[in-house]
Amino acid sequence: MRPARLLSPLRAAAVAATVLLVPAQAAAAAPAPPAAATTSQTEVTVSPVDLDGPVISTVKVTVRNTAPQRLRSLRVSFAGPVGWAVQPSVQGVSGSFATGASASATFRIQVPEKRPGFVIRTFTANATYQGGDGVGTATGTRTERSGSPQANLAAAYNGVAITDESATAAGDFDGEGNSFSAQKLAAVGLTPGARVEALGATLTWPDVPAGTKDNVAGSGQAVALSGKGSALVFLGSGVGSGATGTATVFYTDGTSTTGSFGFPNWSFDPVDAHGATLVRSTDGRNRPDGYGNATVKYSVFAHSIALDPSRTVDFVVLPANGGVHLFDMAIAS
Repeated sequence: MRPARLLSPLRAAAVAATVLLVPAQAAAAAPAPPAAATTSQTEVTVSPVDLDGPVISTVKVTVRNTAPQRLRSLRVSFAGPVGWAVQPSVQGVSGSFATGASASATFRIQVPEKRPGFVIRTFTANATYQGGDGVGTATGTRTERSGSPQANLAAAYNGVAITDESATAAGDFDGEGNSFSAQKLAAVGLTPGARVEALGATLTWPDVPAGTKDNVAGSGQAVALSGKGSALVFLGSGVGSGATGTATVFYTDGTSTTGSFGFPNWSFDPVDAHGATLVRSTDGRNRPDGYGNATVKYSVFAHSIALDPSRTVDFVVLPANGGVHLFDMAIAS
């Protein structure tokens, strides 16, 4: 049954907050105890959350005792995205729970009006307890999505990095109206649609006319990508010396991995800055007033992050750094 629509706002004091749980320290003079036998960690799961706001959604957090000892003194907290009010924020659960038994706590969360586009929301539940696996704390998260990722990287193009030397005005790779020369790129094999082999992946140079959108400046876009492999390879270049960030790869089973990468500035930085690999260098660049800087090298790089090779990639969330510019990405086997 769909949760009731919002009748009155939750109290401002109920805004979700993270609860920091710190285990008591052992006495400094006590010797280290022998390693305990490995037990299954206490399981914490979060029920689906209705994101079709504005609405107050009811969420159930379930805690399951998977250890041989009884679990007792259970307290459960729940939080959503920053600013989403939760009531209550913490609940105590009476009684004790044998191996395999479960306990649940119900919360209400105020879901705002749905935003357009693709959005990922993360919800977190924390349990504190005595007994059970002896750890004293356990955490469970749930990720909910609304909307759809961009169909491919080309669908996310948001800037012009390549122009013809006879028509340079459309270019603005670096925020100052400068761009790569299509002629100089062609001289090193980077023509529209050309295959580029880098770091074990086969990538494709943007297959679009010079002077049109051909790259993505990172702002946390979600882009669909399918396949399995050991690494995700990015083809691009940087603006400024801080063109770094974290990409998150989501798999079809709902799990995810993250990895950090970066590109050197398209000129002047060492070509291996941030651990990148040089792919091609061109002579000069196009400026708003035409081709120039012929004695300076302007470069394209590759970098990669590790994948879980046993899982199938579903989509990738790009770094939220506009200095990171991507021409393509592909999975390396």
